[in-house]
Amino acid sequence: MQLYFYAKSGHTVGLEETKRCAAIANLLKEFNPILCTSDFRAGAFAKDNFGIKKYVNIDVVRNLHNIMQRGDILIYDTPEVTSEMKEDMKDFCSLLYGINDELSGIIVDTTIYLPQENPTLEKTLFFGDDDYNNQLIEMTKESEKFDINLLMGHYFFLGNEKLFANNFSKVIDEEEYVQTIQNSKYLLTASLQTALESLACGNHPVLFKRFDKNYNNELIKNLNLPIIESDNLKDLITEFDKIINNYPTITNFQITNFDNIVLEIKEKIEIFKKMTQL
Repeated sequence: MQLYFYAKSGHTVGLEETKRCAAIANLLKEFNPILCTSDFRAGAFAKDNFGIKKYVNIDVVRNLHNIMQRGDILIYDTPEVTSEMKEDMKDFCSLLYGINDELSGIIVDTTIYLPQENPTLEKTLFFGDDDYNNQLIEMTKESEKFDINLLMGHYFFLGNEKLFANNFSKVIDEEEYVQTIQNSKYLLTASLQTALESLACGNHPVLFKRFDKNYNNELIKNLNLPIIESDNLKDLITEFDKIINNYPTITNFQITNFDNIVLEIKEKIEIFKKMTQL
């Protein structure tokens, strides 16, 4: 019996699903989970940065049956799964969990995102891991240079960092993602997952809503997380500076406890081991 994770990923999707799956996979590392990503680069990035040991490329969730065996356990984070597909997956798997369904709430790996006593970066912008349409490039055209760092996204096009050097005080490589989130006292980001990771580190994120993304507005409201809605870079940073000068109190920030899920999976695997030893 094998434990699998599947995360939708790619240059038009980003890595939010991968980050959530990696966080839960690390809680279940004693079971040697395998992370399946629809883009091979996402799995490699998770191995280098998020503690993942094993990963494979599975282009779509429908193809998981090519590597899984009946009775295996699956945890998935993808919008691909329809209600009909889910019924088939339940029949195939001994346990099945969907992130945002059976597993929900704030999912952050607290073994990685640790509070820093003295954050070394005052202000950082993280647009997201994906920018297939070069929105950030368009936002920086004919723009001034701002006193804020830029953390590059995993799927940004090669060479964009040279262009961004004209607009930001420092351009930080994607491979420094975890360290940058830990050490940025104030973070302006379009990624809700990254904002949650920043909060876990004791920092102060501000979420700006990209018009090509969907957001969990109920969670944002429940946290009292400050938001900005603008596609103008100067306006974004001006509003960001106003907010961090009077940063609101974050409420109800509680990382989801998955102890019951861990126990359920452990019991299922133990039963399987006993049955195969008979």
